[in-house]
Amino acid sequence: MHKPIAINKKIYWVGINDRETDLFEAHWPLPKGVSYNAYLINDEKVALVDTVKTYFQTDYLDKIREIIGQDKKVDYLIINHMEPDHSGAIKEIKEVYPDITIVGNKKTMNFLEGFYGIHENVKVVEDGDVLDLGDHQLKFYLTPMVHWPETMMTYDQTEGILFSGDAFGGFGTLDGGIFDDELEVDFYEDETLRYFSNIVAKYSKMVQRAINKLGDLDINVVAATHGPIWRENPEKIINDYVKWSSCKTEKGVVVVYGSMYGNTKKMAEEIARELAENGIEKIILHDVSRTHTSFIVRDIWRYEAMILGSCTYNTQLFPPMEELVNFLENIRVHDHRLGIFGSYSWSGGAVKRLKQFAEKVKCDLVEPVIETKFSPKDEDSEKCRQLGKNIAEKLK
Repeated sequence: MHKPIAINKKIYWVGINDRETDLFEAHWPLPKGVSYNAYLINDEKVALVDTVKTYFQTDYLDKIREIIGQDKKVDYLIINHMEPDHSGAIKEIKEVYPDITIVGNKKTMNFLEGFYGIHENVKVVEDGDVLDLGDHQLKFYLTPMVHWPETMMTYDQTEGILFSGDAFGGFGTLDGGIFDDELEVDFYEDETLRYFSNIVAKYSKMVQRAINKLGDLDINVVAATHGPIWRENPEKIINDYVKWSSCKTEKGVVVVYGSMYGNTKKMAEEIARELAENGIEKIILHDVSRTHTSFIVRDIWRYEAMILGSCTYNTQLFPPMEELVNFLENIRVHDHRLGIFGSYSWSGGAVKRLKQFAEKVKCDLVEPVIETKFSPKDEDSEKCRQLGKNIAEKLK
């Protein structure tokens, strides 16, 4: 979308859709791209809220000029988050509007100087400070570690719009519509959970602290830096964040396996079948070699139980499974039902590592733990069925 879009009479979306980047942060797949949302408030004083990735700064500036013209100046640039996909156009903005004042908290300024060498014409705000634009009064809420140290949110007290930074955002471009009532919400819910579980979930306690800080606000619109602008049902995205940061799960099981020659795969399928026969309707089976970690982690964060199985590779856990469990440890996954199984030929190692994982995370390990030598025998298949049955019983 090349045009700015009005949120109301004086507030505009001046963001960008990125359909060129394949990997967000050089790691997370973007099958349907990502938006970088930025905003302009055209009041007596003109304020920008966040910028865009450097590559898109020309389109960003074109949108600004279309609203305020060539001669009117921009008074303030408010930086809710200094990550370069949102701060990348700062130097260009400074060149076009040399008298602009950059607004952020004390920690913002460290990043501003570190990334861009800027330390003049800045305004440091504290928690609860208010910036007067004329008709619009902007109040600042510091929300550190959601998900960087300097993150904050800006609340328009006049319109009840929360400019929330990366919080409440997700993957996916905005294709035609930018508001929740114009888009397929189910898709964005999945991609928002994938964003949350992989990028924000580690800081869930800080998320809860931030949401509690916002508890008394009358929020009519949630305007994040990625994904839809929530104007019809802002409570939905806030409630989703409450649920996800509290690790409240849905009934279902994610079975993830790593298999070189099919033996561990057979065990995974045996377990999945038993789950189905015991009344579990939501079963997701992932081959860890063929599904990116981010999609697996999203599903694990959503559902109550996970069952991890791996072949042994050079006396260790199969490398793609090692990557997964390392990441799950890093984001502090907890309060799940957990099952583990594996196989080996000449030397074990996979199940030993999965047991170490089970001890490290705060999850309910469900027996039996299954380790098969060579290919699964009848007694191994029986144990797989028992594990499936026991997990199903736990979920009931």
